Amino acid sequence: MTVIVTGGAGFIGSNFVFHMLNTYPDYRIICLDKLTYAGNLSTLEPVMNNPDFRFVKLDICDREGVNRLFEEERPDIVVNFAAESHVDRSIENPEIFLQTNILGTQVLMDACRKYGIKRYHQVSTDEVYGDLPLDRPDLFFTEETPIHTSSPYSSSKAGADLLVMAYNRTYGLPVTISRCSNNYGPYHFPEKLIPLMIVNALADKPLPVYGEGLNVRDWLYVEDHCRAIDLIIHRGRNGEVYNVGGHNEMRNIDIVKLICKELGKPESLITHVEDRKGHDMRYAIDPTKIHNELGWLPETKFEDGIKKTIRWYLDNREWWEAIISGEYQNYYEKIYGSRARH
Repeated sequence: MTVIVTGGAGFIGSNFVFHMLNTYPDYRIICLDKLTYAGNLSTLEPVMNNPDFRFVKLDICDREGVNRLFEEERPDIVVNFAAESHVDRSIENPEIFLQTNILGTQVLMDACRKYGIKRYHQVSTDEVYGDLPLDRPDLFFTEETPIHTSSPYSSSKAGADLLVMAYNRTYGLPVTISRCSNNYGPYHFPEKLIPLMIVNALADKPLPVYGEGLNVRDWLYVEDHCRAIDLIIHRGRNGEVYNVGGHNEMRNIDIVKLICKELGKPESLITHVEDRKGHDMRYAIDPTKIHNELGWLPETKFEDGIKKTIRWYLDNREWWEAIISGEYQNYYEKIYGSRARH
């Protein structure tokens, strides 16, 4: 079996590459990645010499390059992680999100049609559902929840999802979609909440929290997400959407305080900054469908996963220090520097 993993040098994609190589020693895994700011080739260093692994630097919008790769490898399965994914960046520059997340998805599916594959899997997000009110803890996103996007990022992912389903109905392309809650764990690019707070706390830098930090997210340990996608691509029903959630709802401010406590840092480092435009208040997923159909449940409790994650960042300083010394610093200042409130 040959599996193409797009965006495989990113956070979730790289963890999925490791999962697949460890789980299926007879599979060939091809990683396609453009290596934008969030794609990090050093992440894949442990598997670069694996004879069952190949890395290809390629933009999923490059139709000619994608077709050439499919011609060479004749994949059985394609798992598409490749996406611009940071909401703040989508507010700054929406166009690149539409190009990569929608048109890139189209290029991949056209290649899948041309070369005939067993399954195309689209990795999506619970953000396509919009948000839930804080005063209704009984409400959850199901696969039937209407799409109601808040940002250019989530709109681009919703557009891609609709295109995937259209290719299934129009052309008979075998597809599945997974919509997951917020992931955390090793190799998480340090612009996102949890790694950013860990890295800043270690350096005794301010911990910027949007608004009062009351936004609630459902946190999913990345290895649990990888197991879910593995199940979906092998046993999921064609043309179906599966919600993948961690049942780990936490307020942002509580996560930041927990990280301070674990690292022995004072909460006085917390700095409240002006809130993001259109900031969703609460995400929460009902994963009943994937549990009933495929037997999946999250295995990692948040209190265990966050400790494992913090330990990983302490043990792998070289990985994130190399990132922070680069382009990331300028971007960080651009997004957070002008927002400081108190």
